[in-house]
Amino acid sequence: MAMRTRLEAVLNVGLRIPSIMLLEVLYRWDVSSFFQKIQRSSLNNNPLFQYKYLALYLHYVGYILSLVLLTLPRQHLVRLYLYVLTALLLFAGHQLSRDYVRSELDSGYEGPLYLDPLSMNRFTTALIGQLVVCTLCSCVMQTKQIWLFSAHLLPLVARLCLVPLETIVFINRFAMIFTGLEVLYFLASNLLVPYNLAKTAYRELAQVVEVYGLLALGMSLWNQLVLPVLFMCFWLVLFTLQIYTYFSTRDQPPSRERLLFLFLTSIAECCCTPYSLLGLVFTVSFVALGVLTLCKFYLQGYRAFMNDNAMHRGMTEGITLLILSVQTGLIELQVIHRAFLLSIILFIVVASILQSMLEIADPIVLALGASRDKSLWKHFRAVSLCLFLLVFPAYMSYMICQFFHMDFWLLIIISSSILTSLQVLGTLLIYVLFMVEELRKAPVENMDEVIYYVNGTYRLLEFLVALCVVAYGVSETLFGEWTVMGSTIILVHAYYNVWLRAQLGWQSFLLRRDAVHKIQSMPTASALQLQQHNDICSICYQDMKSAVITPCGHFFHAGCLKKWLYVQETCPLCHGQLKSQSQSANTSAPLATDAPPANQNAQETEQEQLLGESAVEEGFQAEKTSSDFEAQLSLQNSDEPELEGQSLEKFQEDSEKCDLLVDKESDEGQTEDLDGEQAAHSSSSVPPSS
Repeated sequence: MAMRTRLEAVLNVGLRIPSIMLLEVLYRWDVSSFFQKIQRSSLNNNPLFQYKYLALYLHYVGYILSLVLLTLPRQHLVRLYLYVLTALLLFAGHQLSRDYVRSELDSGYEGPLYLDPLSMNRFTTALIGQLVVCTLCSCVMQTKQIWLFSAHLLPLVARLCLVPLETIVFINRFAMIFTGLEVLYFLASNLLVPYNLAKTAYRELAQVVEVYGLLALGMSLWNQLVLPVLFMCFWLVLFTLQIYTYFSTRDQPPSRERLLFLFLTSIAECCCTPYSLLGLVFTVSFVALGVLTLCKFYLQGYRAFMNDNAMHRGMTEGITLLILSVQTGLIELQVIHRAFLLSIILFIVVASILQSMLEIADPIVLALGASRDKSLWKHFRAVSLCLFLLVFPAYMSYMICQFFHMDFWLLIIISSSILTSLQVLGTLLIYVLFMVEELRKAPVENMDEVIYYVNGTYRLLEFLVALCVVAYGVSETLFGEWTVMGSTIILVHAYYNVWLRAQLGWQSFLLRRDAVHKIQSMPTASALQLQQHNDICSICYQDMKSAVITPCGHFFHAGCLKKWLYVQETCPLCHGQLKSQSQSANTSAPLATDAPPANQNAQETEQEQLLGESAVEEGFQAEKTSSDFEAQLSLQNSDEPELEGQSLEKFQEDSEKCDLLVDKESDEGQTEDLDGEQAAHSSSSVPPSS
């Protein structure tokens, strides 16, 4: 069943290639220039070449037939090819019969066949060929009426019956006419089949458009026709024919430099129409997909195919090639100019593939550095790929500078290659830091700061490279040749590679600064508090030798909480808002209605600090009480309800006492609106601890 499905998929693609080839030929064929050549030649008096408008109409009819063949369902397409194959077999049979009659006329022997060995050999060969043709026709048409395809056997039968050679010539012509009448009868009996098929297709298309819309219709045709694979196979056939034509007309093998020129010119010859350009686009997409798939397989093995990223399927490279080809008018250029421009576009595509390979390798390399995986083969594969991505873009930039004159397009390629090398260098530095930390068997202090500075350094270098490219493009536009396309490229490059990079860098700096201010505004836990807390950090799950206390009463490592605050401004446990002192003051100032005197504020501040410390201590006592209570419950049996009730009453009394202290603190320090908010925060600090 799987073999049949694959065969149907191959037929679905292979049988549609001739229709695209016909479209390619019709697009390349210029009817006007063709008739101008005819008028200057000896065929001008031929009546077949005097009806120019008829040829134009036939040209458009050829387009329609090609599109019909391209969109025909697979079952009808297979049947149509079987009919065409049968017609070709019948033609081959009559060609064999005509050749046999001609050879008999040349020999002039009219006697019995068994008396002349040469005549017997000619007859046997022709008879075997005709029987093979008849058998193939009956098999293709799936019929047992083999006599329908045996008209070309009549000259052989007549020769076997010793009919004169002049009569055999007449019999051969009669056999050809009879076969032609059979073909005409078959066509007349199926004359309404195309009309009925078009009517049914129109009805189905109208229903699909009415129910699902044009977009669904387009996606359905895209999937049924397998257009990417179809155009790729069409382009590969075209490219193979171009290479074969070149080598068949050359006697000496070309040199290595000539081979490179041959490769570029052959590609340029195979993208001179919209159909061949689409074929090249899909071919480049599949080549990029193959390279990226090999990259993932080299890094992760078969596990790489479990989670596929839609951005790493070669679509970016194909779309880049299509946009640049359309904007530069690639198909309208001469072959030499097209080959030169195509080489630059292919360099841009290669730079895009290298960037996609880096996007695949970067998280895998960093994950290997941060993990405790000691597989040397995995580390070797990751580091070797990074070294390749570090060296190859630099080498490509060097070769471009050596063989091409520098302009804006080549500067974009070189800048992209330099950015790729810089990103790989930053990834390798972070990987080395992770490996050093792993070899030391102890966490490195301020590792997050070091990584941030490493990332910031190469991000700054990327920004400077992009800024230089934009400055060069602006100067070339102002003082050189101005083009709409060049200005568009400069604007796009300035927006994505300069403005967005600067904006993201500034936002990252503000987030880090805000996180540092928040951590500095939080109190540091003392040794006694850490001993009473006796818990791990809820972010990294490691023991805490030092910690900060959030406003909601939770303990975290300062570095872990700072990393958390880069992502969001809430507590990791209770999701309460974490604000710095300056933010709290800015929030509470507009809400205050009556401003108390200064000395009263100072006294209340001292009382609030004392009450806050006592509340924290009471919270730790309640926490300890709750832990003791849980331990007692685990040791008691189910038949001791009195002790269980006493422990529960004691725990409830401790919790109520802590709530009263926190309520007293919030009543003395804040207004009525802030009262409820801080009371909620204070009351929520006890249950998570318990």
